[in-house]
Amino acid sequence: MDGIGALFEVTYAEPVDSGQAVARASGPMAGFRFDRREWSGAVADLGVMVPIAVALIVSNGLAPTAVLLPPALLYVVSAFRYRLPIPVQPLKAFGAIAIALGLGVDEIAAGAILMGVVFVSLGMTGLLDRAASVFPRSVIRGVQIAVGLIFLKIAWGLVIDPPSSFEVPEISGWWLLTAGIVVGSVAWLGRRHGAGLVVVVIGLAAAVITGWSDLAFGPSAMPLPSFSVDAFVAAATALVLPQLPLTFANSCLAPADAARVYFGDEAAKRVTPSRLAVSLGAADLVAGAIGGMPVCHGAGGLTAHRSFGARSGGAPFIMGVTLLVLGVGFGAGLAGVLAHFPVSILAGLLAVAGLLHLTLARDLRFPRDWLVAVIVGAFGLMGQLALGLVIGLALAWLFGRLPLTSAAPRRDR
Repeated sequence: MDGIGALFEVTYAEPVDSGQAVARASGPMAGFRFDRREWSGAVADLGVMVPIAVALIVSNGLAPTAVLLPPALLYVVSAFRYRLPIPVQPLKAFGAIAIALGLGVDEIAAGAILMGVVFVSLGMTGLLDRAASVFPRSVIRGVQIAVGLIFLKIAWGLVIDPPSSFEVPEISGWWLLTAGIVVGSVAWLGRRHGAGLVVVVIGLAAAVITGWSDLAFGPSAMPLPSFSVDAFVAAATALVLPQLPLTFANSCLAPADAARVYFGDEAAKRVTPSRLAVSLGAADLVAGAIGGMPVCHGAGGLTAHRSFGARSGGAPFIMGVTLLVLGVGFGAGLAGVLAHFPVSILAGLLAVAGLLHLTLARDLRFPRDWLVAVIVGAFGLMGQLALGLVIGLALAWLFGRLPLTSAAPRRDR
């Protein structure tokens, strides 16, 4: 079989971690899995994407189709580029600031262009791979602790003080919190059996039923941004500068490290900081050109995808195609429908991903390493990750000069 047929030819093989037969693809998609765990893992990271995407559409005026195209394309590209469940997420600090300040399409697009230029340039030079070699494990774990705590913080906010862009029933935040805990518990206990997929399907069904009047077919209108010097200046100072350290640490260094921890050196050999920088940077150039949502590769998303069953490029391929269908096929009415997605489901999935992401720190051996990781994590939680990285590197260097025992390694890497 050749051509398009070869692309989707499916064979069956026994997975390493399950006794069940798993659908795998051959040809260009060799090694991809499409079993229920891969589908469950594919949707496990919606807790980050949906709230920011809905807010950018409803509050900032971005076109729904333009919002979904960059993550859709990056997911599909990542599936083939890395052949692992590498995540795609909105730029979190960037998005939060843009929403809080009420910035329009022009400023957001200008910021996406700047992020794209910076990270494509850094990735093409290979500087990030060399920079990664000086970051000890304790500092990387600190970044991952910060992301896990941020996920928990966002999950808490979703149920205690839901964003105004969501249509939330007039009930107490404590009822939403209880629902979120129930969803999270079900997702946690059943994460190896497709529970994440089940709760997301329930959430989508609820959103479609309650937002049925907003449903419309076809893509939304996509007015292109209008660039100006003022837009680039505003984007550089308000959006790009706060986002740069987070993207460098959590979208380049931390995912490469987590991929090796989860899948081993051989399987994760394609996942390097420089390659991650190029792929996210290219996606942000696309986002800027069409006035869409800028994106990245968040390490917490890798934990979410993997923890709910994803093990191959199948999960990002599934997610990318799904977002593409939603954006092009239903973009015209998507804003109204997604605003009805139950925040308790988003919060529950996000909390599980945050807790699981914190467990990456379990391989730290000494109190000094924990001290560094906790300090970096605390500064990251407060939105001062750049300062946390500087302090963490200084402490790691200092502690590296103070041997604990004759058997203690002088460096983490």
